[in-house]
Amino acid sequence: MSQFVLRDENQENVQPRKLLSGQHAPPTGRTVLGVLQENRGQRAPSRGGKQQAPILAAHNPLGLNDENYGRIPAGKAVGKQSTFTIHIDEPDCANHKKQGVVKKSMHDEHLKQLNSVVISLGQRQPLAPIEMPVNVSYDSPMDMSIVDEEEKAVISKEVPDYAEEIHTYLREMEIKCKPKSGYMQKQPDITNNMRAILVDWLVEVGEEYKLQNETLYLAVNYIDRFLSSMSVLRGKLQLVGTAAMLLAAKFEEIYPPEVAEFVYITDDTYNKKQVLKMEHLVLKVLSFDLAAPTILQYLNQYFRLHPVTPKVESLCLFLGELSLIDSDPFLRYLPSVIAAAAYTIANYTVNEETWPESLVKFTGYTLESLKPCISDLYQTYLSAATHQQQAVREKYKHAKYHAASSIEPPESLSIFS
Repeated sequence: MSQFVLRDENQENVQPRKLLSGQHAPPTGRTVLGVLQENRGQRAPSRGGKQQAPILAAHNPLGLNDENYGRIPAGKAVGKQSTFTIHIDEPDCANHKKQGVVKKSMHDEHLKQLNSVVISLGQRQPLAPIEMPVNVSYDSPMDMSIVDEEEKAVISKEVPDYAEEIHTYLREMEIKCKPKSGYMQKQPDITNNMRAILVDWLVEVGEEYKLQNETLYLAVNYIDRFLSSMSVLRGKLQLVGTAAMLLAAKFEEIYPPEVAEFVYITDDTYNKKQVLKMEHLVLKVLSFDLAAPTILQYLNQYFRLHPVTPKVESLCLFLGELSLIDSDPFLRYLPSVIAAAAYTIANYTVNEETWPESLVKFTGYTLESLKPCISDLYQTYLSAATHQQQAVREKYKHAKYHAASSIEPPESLSIFS
């Protein structure tokens, strides 16, 4: 069984990538990162049945060392201690036991008061019912889709009551969660091409396990933010990507794959303990900030405010995922800007329309301000067919995405003239 490792393009005797069904062999000499295998003898446990919910991190989540993690105070007996202790509120008279024997006279007086309370409660009459007219003319505060067996019409423009507030919050958070655009210059052992191979592999992992597209976007964000702060050797880069995908799946999916599944997709290059330890490290580096705004979130906002055809939506998604592959130049742009550029190019390609005025007012982005990102994304669109990494194009050839990757890009963009 081959080990799935990153290799330099200039190395000889590079092992070919193990392919999913229906894929073609990669060109000779291509830098490879192992992917999912077929016809494996023993498969990890399936996700079909009811399983225990995955935990987010390994033991000792705060990273305390042995000296201060679970330290026993001086003078206390050494024994097994629980990590968490529930403190039960005690009544005010609980300290009487510590004060010695209670005087008999005080005890008798206390019993008399207690009996009087019981007697008074026993003689208490129930309250008379209060009749209050109920006004049924008001609508329920819950937005019910069916009322009296009749479907209630929902107007799309009335649904996002807090759309502007949500958009403002996401714009603030995307700055906080933005990776450093030039972090690869400080990495001693990995390159932009290795990162592209890793992201390409994660696209295939997402398709194999039918994960949400949002999970992929989050995983890539976690990887870039982690690499912005930590130097990683090439032999551990896939482990970082695996842990990032595991975290993103736990955050986004209803039924995320088990840790054993993520061990399996690396061909057991790493074991379960290594994956969980890396997950722990990623969480610490990210300060547990996992709710990062993504291109997909902004696209959904744009679609809701200015609807387009499903074909245009799929082309937007395709362009958005293409931007994940290459860190240069797209790490220089915010997700909201890349989403706007993808919307503009897709809308122009299919409908010969550009960035609508309604979205200019909503986002504050003008067509001129989007020009640099639009130009870079358009060049990526033109070269997508000849790019070394083809997982995104293969994914968007399917009918559920309206074969968006098969749509030919326009020969030129005349939207700025």
